Amino acid sequence: MYLLMIILNKEEYLDDVLSVLVELGITDATIMDTQSLEMALAYKVPIFAGLKFQLGGRTPYSKTIFVLTEEKETGKNVMELLKGVGIDLEEKGVARLITMKVESALGTPPEVDASF
Repeated sequence: MYLLMIILNKEEYLDDVLSVLVELGITDATIMDTQSLEMALAYKVPIFAGLKFQLGGRTPYSKTIFVLTEEKETGKNVMELLKGVGIDLEEKGVARLITMKVESALGTPPEVDASF
């Protein structure tokens, strides 16, 4: 089992990313509002306020999607399908995908059919 984390800095792509996950048969995912350290410092700590000018008008928040999957290649599949609709997650500042091996995951959210 693998944990795919998609840190989506361009929130306008969220619907497209979720559509691709559903297309890949993924129904067990969690979406969180997140913020990078750089953004938190720039917007919350006065001494680092000058960083705002270097951020080029980017929103201080992002969406992080956590997906449990049996396939190690899920992240690559997501990227390929999104490239097919003109979204390049590898473009600087768009997203970061991380895949990690999971030794165990206990429990099932109530909205997921545990029989699949």
